[in-house]
Amino acid sequence: MNELLNNKTESFLSSPVKLSSNHLLAIEGMKKSEIQNLIDRADYFANLDKHSNTKTLQGYVVLNVFFENSTRTRVSFELAARRLGAEVINISLINSSIKKGESLLDTASTLNAMKPDLLIVRHPHSGAPLLFADYLNCSIINAGDGRHEHPTQAMLDMFTIRQHKKDFKKLSVAIVGDVLHSRVARSNIHALNVLGANQVRIIGPHTLIPKDIK
Repeated sequence: MNELLNNKTESFLSSPVKLSSNHLLAIEGMKKSEIQNLIDRADYFANLDKHSNTKTLQGYVVLNVFFENSTRTRVSFELAARRLGAEVINISLINSSIKKGESLLDTASTLNAMKPDLLIVRHPHSGAPLLFADYLNCSIINAGDGRHEHPTQAMLDMFTIRQHKKDFKKLSVAIVGDVLHSRVARSNIHALNVLGANQVRIIGPHTLIPKDIK
């Protein structure tokens, strides 16, 4: 029985989550099956002991590249990658390349020369992760870009909702606040609709609600 369980675990870990690309840039455009597969994978790892000797990312080089301050997000990515066996390098470009006058393409060229396997990027301008995806020879994870999206935070929110509520179809969800400028709200709205939430309500001052939401 243990051998059977081990074989199933190895198969689960070795088979990649099937996404429409090698990147995670936004929730918009993702299929329901893709989101569900990521939540299933997260559920598996969340139930492992934090001291488990997992080697899923052994041999991979992960760069955390943050153009904005966000200690909690950066540390979360770093801990997750290290626990899966990856080599992690943190690069803060807030007070370096920007002040030197480097363009985003200059930065992309420098990062590409480091030959990473995975780049986790947070940037104050919408679309920056997409530019990196076009110019770098590695997978890109968007950890928040401008007012566009924050897909990893939305995936965490969907994972938490499923843990506590199980079925999205019965849910009525209210998102309250400055939705216009919130990349997290934008990603959550897309994810909840794709997963079949019964109702997604947006609540806030008229000036802070996107015009395309009625």
